[in-house]
Amino acid sequence: MLKQIVLASGNAGKLREFSQLFNSWDIEVLPQSEFGVTDAEETGLSFIENALIKARHASQVSGLPALADDSGLAVDALGGAPGIYSARYSGDGATDKRNNIKLLEALEGVEEIRRSASFHCALAFVRSFDDPVPLVCNAQWRGRILSEPVGEQGFGYDPLFYVASEGMTSAQLPREVKNRLSHRAQAVAQFEVMWRENMRGIDLAGQ
Repeated sequence: MLKQIVLASGNAGKLREFSQLFNSWDIEVLPQSEFGVTDAEETGLSFIENALIKARHASQVSGLPALADDSGLAVDALGGAPGIYSARYSGDGATDKRNNIKLLEALEGVEEIRRSASFHCALAFVRSFDDPVPLVCNAQWRGRILSEPVGEQGFGYDPLFYVASEGMTSAQLPREVKNRLSHRAQAVAQFEVMWRENMRGIDLAGQ
């Protein structure tokens, strides 16, 4: 019987990415919506805490092992803000455009050398909701925040996030380059190594 895990997300892109990762391992990744799992209340104070909260919640409701991620932008000059609140930085009804405008306003007058920032992605995997030894990893992607958006690709803060090694913003990067360099790509690569080292011989069928 094909083994299954739940992805604690409704994001189709994430489901596709993780499905590809597990494809050769005879593991099927299912969206939490198939089990009526609602979004967990993210009460953690860090990306990894929120990823664990989401993974445990999805596992408890579905009865299956679960994988979750939490990601966002941390700007050094703002003490790490917007951080875990990146998606809702501009308040109720937040949109990418409003979030970017608020970030630029918060950095108004800050010189270029002090506009360093990093995207973060934390991944958490639990075999059951009360798993005492979850697999966790955290990756970051360093860059700096421009004074105006550049580029049409990507989403979120990508048009403001300048990647020095490529000489362009995340919103200008070809998809294959971003999928190699990004915080999520790095976290997935870490997770693949951790899975191979810790979980390949574990039977998930009875979880």
